[in-house]
Order: sequence, then C-alpha cells, then structure tokens
Amino acid sequence: MTEGAAAAGHGGGGVPHLANWLSWLAHGVGIETPLGRFIHQYEDLLFAGIIVAFLSGISWVATRNFQRIPRGLQNLLEVLVGGLNSFFEGVMGPHAKQFAPFVGALFLYIWMMNWAGLIPGMKSPTASINTTLGLALCVFVYLQWTGLRANGIKGYFAHLMESPKDAMTFVIGLLFILPIHLVGELVKPISLAMRLAFNITGEDTFLAVAVTLGPGGILLQLMAMGLSLILGTVQALVFSTLSAVFLSLMLPHHEEHEVIHSQTVSHNEKGNP
Repeated sequence: MTEGAAAAGHGGGGVPHLANWLSWLAHGVGIETPLGRFIHQYEDLLFAGIIVAFLSGISWVATRNFQRIPRGLQNLLEVLVGGLNSFFEGVMGPHAKQFAPFVGALFLYIWMMNWAGLIPGMKSPTASINTTLGLALCVFVYLQWTGLRANGIKGYFAHLMESPKDAMTFVIGLLFILPIHLVGELVKPISLAMRLAFNITGEDTFLAVAVTLGPGGILLQLMAMGLSLILGTVQALVFSTLSAVFLSLMLPHHEEHEVIHSQTVSHNEKGNP
C-alpha cells in the first residue's frame, strides 16, 4: 500500500476508508449523474458480484478439463473442498454431506469478500451491514426451510410452540411462545451479520488509518494487513460454523426421536416375541 492508495474520504459517521476503483469511477463520470449515483449506491453489491464472478471463474478454470489425478489448480481446490468437508463433518456429523455445500460456499464467499479490501482498488463488501444482513437473511430462510422439511409443518410449529398438550397451552403457544421463538430464530443470523460487518469495518478502518501515515507507517500497514488476513479468515469461519451449528440443531430432535423410538420398538419386539 502506498500513500496514493490512501483513504479517499469517510464513510457514514466519519469512518475513514480506502479508495477503490468504483468510487474513482463514480467521481470520474460525475457523482450526480445517473451512472455515478448508481455506482455509488450499489458499490458494495457490485464488489460482491465481482467476488461471485471470481469464484465462478476459478471453479470453471479448475474443472473444465477434469482429471482423475488432480494437478495444479484442480488439486488445490480439491484439497480446500476436502478440508472444508472434513471440518464441517466434525461440526455436523453425518449431516455434513448434505449441508457442507451450503456452509462451505458461505465460508468461501465471505472469506474472499473479507480479503478483497486488501487488494489495492478493491473493497470488502462485508464491511457493509447491508451485505451481511443479506447473507443473514439467506441463512434464516434456509434454516426455516430445513426445519420444515425435517419436521413437517405440524412438527415445525409444534416445536416453536413448545409442543402444546391442550387447548390452553395451544393458545399460549400461538400468541406468545411462537412469536418469541420466531424472533429468536431471526436474531441468530442477525447477530452473526452485525459481528461480521463491525469486525471487517474495524479492520478496514485500521488499515486506512495506517495507509494515511504514508511511508512512515509501513510497519503499521504490514501489521494491519496481517491482522486482516487472520481475522478475515476467522470471521468467515465463525459465520459459517455457527450457521452449520444452527442447521444441525434443526435436525437432531426429530431424527433422534425416531432412532430412540425404533430402538425401543426393536427392544420390545425382542423381549416380547
């Protein structure tokens, strides 16, 4: 990083940030023009789209001539995917095979967005709460869909209403317990979104301040970049791991009861031929 790549201005609330090529383009065409306003307003979304295109391009290049004995980029991606599968298998157990593609892709996407701000002219889209809330919404919808699929509509709402036993507990569950549980389900990914956005904003701010010091702050810049590499990885891992945990919590109750029930029936059948 050089002084020429220093903070171009301040974000909301006076937070310093590094310049990026989209902000330069917006000012170049005129921030008051329709194109300039569009670029400025959707800057984070555009950078997030660039990350999607990058990951898609890497995947296409690595698999276009698929080899049984992997080499080069294909080998690197297979090692990465295999490592993620093994990691999430430790978190989710036998369910990892079903859900690892989702949480693994979530990790890679967030990881690359977190690191994007270290590239001169780029920006970390995850420094925006809008980006992380969008990710949180995807996780929330997927969690609820998984719960509905695993437990059925009746079982899903019975779980959210604490399994009412009679008319009175049904009314209490419907009017009070159900809304509280729904809010709780929504708060889970939102808390992840806020943690991710605020941490990446802090890292980017630290790096921007270090860059404004010019050549005299090179050591501080290197320290900031090293911390961003580490913390960007940790934050992506935290978001994806907790998403995996929330997913696994949607499944065991239903399936464990089935296992216990089948074991009980089997035991009774053996004891009472």
